[in-house]
Amino acid sequence: MMEEQRMNDEIEIDLVDLFYALLNKIKVIIMCMIIGVLTAGGVTNIFITPQYEASSMIYILGNTANISGMNLQLSQQLTVDFEILAKSRPVINKAIDKMGVDYTYEEVVDMVEVENPTDSSILRMTATSPDPQEAADLANAMADATASRVAEVMATDKPSTVEQAVVPEDPASPSLLKNMAIGGLLGTFLAVAVVVVLYIMDDTITTEEDVKKYLNLNTMAAIPKEKRKKKSA
Repeated sequence: MMEEQRMNDEIEIDLVDLFYALLNKIKVIIMCMIIGVLTAGGVTNIFITPQYEASSMIYILGNTANISGMNLQLSQQLTVDFEILAKSRPVINKAIDKMGVDYTYEEVVDMVEVENPTDSSILRMTATSPDPQEAADLANAMADATASRVAEVMATDKPSTVEQAVVPEDPASPSLLKNMAIGGLLGTFLAVAVVVVLYIMDDTITTEEDVKKYLNLNTMAAIPKEKRKKKSA
């Protein structure tokens, strides 16, 4: 029982002392935070290729009003179907041919995202590429190929274009500020973690309370430590 109590005492952490231990190492912690920020910024700029995004939109039911019995539920269902159709092989291959690029079907599928904004009959094609011009061209090619395929499948007029993609000026990823913030937080966390671990592992007896706590002895006397004053010349 006494041994268990002793073990509990040994792992007890004085939060006030821990706070001062962290405060004493505040310069080191700040330095680690700065190193983390600079490292994350350097890695982002040097090793991560910027990616650009461009989007085009088509209104897939704009010229299909002649479909008898058209209602909101049917419109939404068709939109879901067309969202799947937009990623089909005929559409992707047609977009590749229009652009005249040497990409495979699988590569273009990974570069393109097709989504349907909630409660709308619009399909948005978003293309991602390290080349901003290519991202815009691919998004427009996908929109045109999808519209043509919808007209073929539904035997109706070709859906109209809501918005063509424009060449993006700024990359969509990576986010330099976000990565630098994460790097700073990681650097700070690691520095704090090291200080806390060293504090917990430090079993040096430095005060009268430590003598009583760890050795179960009373202090008979204490010799104050004084710094020698420098002799003036």
